[in-house]
Amino acid sequence: MRLLTKCPACSIAVELSIAHADRRTHCPRCGKLFRLPDTDALHEALALLRSAQCDVYVDEKGNVYG
Repeated sequence: MRLLTKCPACSIAVELSIAHADRRTHCPRCGKLFRLPDTDALHEALALLRSAQCDVYVDEKGNVYG
């Protein structure tokens, strides 16, 4: 599975593995450090993901879509 998010500083789309949830990561373009939501916040989206067989999208404000 993968997480799609945007850097809050430069808005580049960043693709990460689900293992990056609840961690901080650096943007590959601008280098800004930002935090991804924890797995509790992703729980509902992950349940939907399993049933729909699609990806999870996390926007720059931490909202989860899937």
